[in-house]
Amino acid sequence: MALARRRIHQPGKSIFTNAKIHKNKRYVFNTDLKDFFGSFHFGRVRGFFNKNKEFMLPIEVATVIAQLVCYKGKLPQGAPTSPIITNMICSILDIHLLKVAKKYKLDYTRYADDMTFSTNDRHFIDNYSAFYQEIKQKIEYSGFEINEKKNRLQFRDSKQVVTGLVVNKKLSIDHNYYKQTRAMAHNLYTKGSFVLENGKTGTINQLEGRFSFINQVDEYNQNRLKRQKELNPTVQTDSRAFRTLNGRERQYKMFLFYKWFFSNDKPVIVTEGKTDVLYLKAALKSLNEHYTSLVVQNSPTEFKYNVTFLKRSRLLGCLFGVSKDGADSMKNLYRYFSSNNKSGFKNYYTYFCELTKRKSPNPVIFVFDNELSNKTKPLSKFVNCSEYKISDEKKDELKRDCYVRLNKDNPVYLVTNPLVDEKSESEIEDLFEKSVLETELSGKHFSRKDDFDTTKYYSKDIFSKYVYSNYKTIDFSGFKPLLDAIAKSIESYSHEK
Repeated sequence: MALARRRIHQPGKSIFTNAKIHKNKRYVFNTDLKDFFGSFHFGRVRGFFNKNKEFMLPIEVATVIAQLVCYKGKLPQGAPTSPIITNMICSILDIHLLKVAKKYKLDYTRYADDMTFSTNDRHFIDNYSAFYQEIKQKIEYSGFEINEKKNRLQFRDSKQVVTGLVVNKKLSIDHNYYKQTRAMAHNLYTKGSFVLENGKTGTINQLEGRFSFINQVDEYNQNRLKRQKELNPTVQTDSRAFRTLNGRERQYKMFLFYKWFFSNDKPVIVTEGKTDVLYLKAALKSLNEHYTSLVVQNSPTEFKYNVTFLKRSRLLGCLFGVSKDGADSMKNLYRYFSSNNKSGFKNYYTYFCELTKRKSPNPVIFVFDNELSNKTKPLSKFVNCSEYKISDEKKDELKRDCYVRLNKDNPVYLVTNPLVDEKSESEIEDLFEKSVLETELSGKHFSRKDDFDTTKYYSKDIFSKYVYSNYKTIDFSGFKPLLDAIAKSIESYSHEK
């Protein structure tokens, strides 16, 4: 007999854990509750906390809780508290439906208002009407109403979908959903806009959400294959899942390049590491009156940056080869801009220029430590990379001005901090005064090295957070040449494009 199970929205649970319960079943029945969140009005929430035996809160306390979590008299959809409270209130309903599911040899899960029952019992179809009347009765008794327009009884020989995932053999994306997403992206690239299934004009963030969902499904299946291989080395898995991007991932990658680097509504700053971002943000906040083109102070504590700092993430690493730390990976990113690369990387920038008949509205700025004289350092490796040729004239311009546009055919600029104290090379930390670098925190001193004695020293990460938190008291005058170079790069691009 199939076991009745309950899956609700909680940590560790997702559409995947919900859908896999119903994988490879003879029958799958979906339904949902009409106006789910609207069913949880103020009085119902207050009454639950006041009368439920797990709480039994005084009416005054229950009233305050209901006032905090309700909006316009009901639980708002999208609030982080709403799913938690709905699950608590629905626990009795879930228990009743579990009993019905067990009676008819069904598995049962609920993901918010989306309820699914499934079974391999060939006789279920004969008992379907009786089953449906029982769950309808339980649902209405609990104060809800079935949205009968959403009822779907899905058979094994047809496409079975649970919380947006096809569950016939394995969890997968609906191919039509992917085709529609790809078509939307193409319309965005070629026409500047796209339309959703409901006929409304979509936003670029909505399209990113669709690609992200598709990518999550791919990652789930890749991790599943990897786990199978670890448990049983004889299992045959698709090695491409771990080495080469599939077609859907390539489409996602192309879309992200378009959003982040081609159709970017602000200049994009790419730094060697995450600590550099905090240094630059702190410096801009401290010197905001001098750099109004880069940052605007809206209130004593609120600042609006007119540039975007690229956030290094696992996704950026997987798709573009840009690791969370390390500057060498910036070479990988530039390959997608360079028309001279010889490594088989697709020049996305040129592709979108030709497709859209326009250029990027804003530049992309790579910020490096000034270590041009050291052949083992990232900046030197970047400018001397054999895959794209950077002229000696450009290198001299970078040395003189601390910024240079690499190629008139793309929007990428190199920016570096100035050399200080007559050094042959300088890191961004050299722009701080000596007293700041010698700041003692919890009895420890700052170390720039990756490998250090943690009992005596603290890391760049800790130092950068200290700098960001104390921007009001730190002297950032040493950062002015670097910020000037960034500002001049943006101004230069506005004239050259």
